Amino acid sequence: MHSMPSSLSIAIIDDDQSVRDSLLDLLEVLGYSVKTFASAGEFLGSAAIPDTNCLLLDITMPGMGGVDLDLELKRRAIEIPVVFMTGHAQEAVIAEARKAGPCLFKPFASKDLRSAIEMAIRS
Repeated sequence: MHSMPSSLSIAIIDDDQSVRDSLLDLLEVLGYSVKTFASAGEFLGSAAIPDTNCLLLDITMPGMGGVDLDLELKRRAIEIPVVFMTGHAQEAVIAEARKAGPCLFKPFASKDLRSAIEMAIRS
């Protein structure tokens, strides 16, 4: 069984506290180092950016959504692999997100989350 190195740091950005909490627990069990943020702005204002190996981004959030955050990071020449998550985004938004990384539909299984993270980091 291959396990990912525990040094991988994942940032969860989702406006839903219960989603952040459950993903935090799940990812720590899988051996990742995890930080959570309630908004794109909170992440952009944090010191976590240089240490983040992968972002779990909710597509639909108040203010700046996941796709916009990904574009803003690229504009700043910050390349962090992204896994998008959505419970209710429109098809057009999902198609746009998929150009940047895997997209998971809530609720998703832990194995799907792990494979999406591995795919994002590899590509």
